[in-house]
Amino acid sequence: MADLIAQGSRPQDRWRRLLPIDETVCLGRACGQLSTPWDDRISRQHCELQLRGNKLFVRKLPTARNPVFVKGHEAGAFEVAPGEHFVIGDTTFTFSTDRIMVGPEGPMPLEEQTFSPQSLERVRYRNADQRLEVLSRMPEIIAGADDDAELFLRLVNLLLSGIARAGVAALTAVDDDGRGDNVQVLHWDRRMHVGGDFQPSRRLILEAVRRGQSVLHVWNTGASGSGIFTLTEESDWAFCTPVGGEACRGWSLYVAGRYHGPAGLAVTPSDPTDLREDVKFCELVAAMLAAIRQSKHLSRRQAALSPFFAPAVLSALHNADPDVVLAPREAAVCVMFCDLRGFTLQAEKSAGDLLGLLDRVSRALGVMTHQILEHGGVLGDFHGDAAMGFWGWPLPQTDAVARACRAALAVRKEFQLAAHTPGHPLADFRMGVGLASGRAVAGRIGTVDQVKVTVFGPVVNLASRLEGMTKLVQASILLDAATAEGVRNNVPREVARVRRVARVRPYGAADAVEISELLPPQGADSPLTDEQIAAYEAALDCFIAGDWSEALELLYAVPARDRVKDFLTVYIAQNGRTPPRDWDGVVPLSSKS
Repeated sequence: MADLIAQGSRPQDRWRRLLPIDETVCLGRACGQLSTPWDDRISRQHCELQLRGNKLFVRKLPTARNPVFVKGHEAGAFEVAPGEHFVIGDTTFTFSTDRIMVGPEGPMPLEEQTFSPQSLERVRYRNADQRLEVLSRMPEIIAGADDDAELFLRLVNLLLSGIARAGVAALTAVDDDGRGDNVQVLHWDRRMHVGGDFQPSRRLILEAVRRGQSVLHVWNTGASGSGIFTLTEESDWAFCTPVGGEACRGWSLYVAGRYHGPAGLAVTPSDPTDLREDVKFCELVAAMLAAIRQSKHLSRRQAALSPFFAPAVLSALHNADPDVVLAPREAAVCVMFCDLRGFTLQAEKSAGDLLGLLDRVSRALGVMTHQILEHGGVLGDFHGDAAMGFWGWPLPQTDAVARACRAALAVRKEFQLAAHTPGHPLADFRMGVGLASGRAVAGRIGTVDQVKVTVFGPVVNLASRLEGMTKLVQASILLDAATAEGVRNNVPREVARVRRVARVRPYGAADAVEISELLPPQGADSPLTDEQIAAYEAALDCFIAGDWSEALELLYAVPARDRVKDFLTVYIAQNGRTPPRDWDGVVPLSSKS
């Protein structure tokens, strides 16, 4: 393995990247992984590089504007050995074959200190402006990383920029391989190329992760460089800071250096606590990394869950226990069944283009699901070419009925617009909607083999039956009595109106239900005026009371284009305009739809 190290004029203008073997790659200001955007004296594509064996072959491209220097001389094509470098503009490129190895335990440190958050609170930075300037770049560094490899590289660069006496920095991870002590180095870099491999202290990393606190190890306590043990030629001391949070589990920041670092800074040999400023800085970096990465982790998890959970559910799951949020519980809900009409006929016509039919059906179902989610509902299930949604869970919604009605009317409007648009993919489809309100059990429901988030109870069956009744009474949207009352009390007439349709006894049921129709406000989208709705409801009262002659007279005031009134007129005609002897105002339905 071999790396190319780029170092610009500023400490933060740096990267260390792995070179592929026997593969030609481009180096320049805009060359993917080997880009140096900080140096305008480097062309967008300046050199070709190829690693062959332990040599790096470099060739300047014809498009390059400025020269390449190696060993003080301009060169167009050359090779470099490990430890050698070349220069373009203000940037030095070093070819390195140094390895990093997390070796055996090694000797015990001469001194060890653990830093608690309380002990670091009182530490004051002597170079606070420089530290804050480095930290201010961290959100951009993390957010701008396209992948983890880029994040690791940027993070290690930031540590070297912010800790002047550090000679080397690394991001490590402790993998749980059954023993919990397998240390992996995610990325590392050293400030200066000194040759030789880098061997971080496995003992130190494991100790910091185990304790959950920063730990400092000192191997050489003499400023002159003599001591009974120096872990590497560039490290008299090292500290490791664990990174918290689920998204960074087992991660830690490892920083090592000598008492007299490259910046000429020294600490008192007998008092390793003078490194507290650097440890505090490293803990701030670790805390910011954990917070920002956790936020990105939650965003990715939410994006992954979004196809399966409604926004209302995802919002409730945020920072909450999923087992608690999704646990089945009783709730006041409003349930909507939305069924696609015309599918059978279209299936017969499209027998030779089933994929095309599937696309059209998917778009039709998409209209339903979009409006359910758009109005804060939860998509409960698909039933063939029908969709079911509900409101009032996982969090209570006092306006559940209003939300459901707005969604239903929005679906109705989209299908009406499609019906009047020649060539529209949904022009040949219609829809029927049933809405019912009441208590139900909502949450994660299913068997040990398969579960789903849905709603269960009689109100669900009622909503399904209402949707089926829309075919019998020729209404687009039918409501039960509870939902209709909710609309009258809580939804302005400029949003939605309600018309009582009839009292019916569903097929196979013992109890009668009052059904109502949901209508848009008076205007171009509505077939009826308020006066015509009033005339229909007056006729319905006469119909229920058994005065069918008066009912027919009042129904004449309702336009002939209104198909719903046919439900009453046809029933009256079928019974010879005379109520049956046992008439109780209820129309028995002979089928479910």
